Amino acid sequence: MKDYFKPAELECKCGCGGTVDPRFHSFLNRVREVSGVPMVLSSAFRCEAHDKAEGGKGAHTTGKAADVLCSGREAYKIMKAAISLGCTGIGVSQKGDHSKRFLHLDVTEGETRPWIWSY
Repeated sequence: MKDYFKPAELECKCGCGGTVDPRFHSFLNRVREVSGVPMVLSSAFRCEAHDKAEGGKGAHTTGKAADVLCSGREAYKIMKAAISLGCTGIGVSQKGDHSKRFLHLDVTEGETRPWIWSY
């Protein structure tokens, strides 16, 4: 399967070198393939310090979460593909400027999964 993401897109933005779980990387590539939508990641792996600074709640620190910039029809296609491929957490931010809208996708497990929420 084609790799649609550059290493820098998957790494922590703080420069610590942390990156996503290889299985999640494969999941993102499959979502891209199935949806047929180019995906721009605004955030993927976050170390504990970076996640705290972003106000996160930990899913990104597992290496199994990413935020995908998208809106409208593209967001629908990405969400549909992600669910079909086993996504267990979806956060929806679809208000305001279209260039800042996103979907949070993760494949974490636990008693609160599967789950969908809005920002």
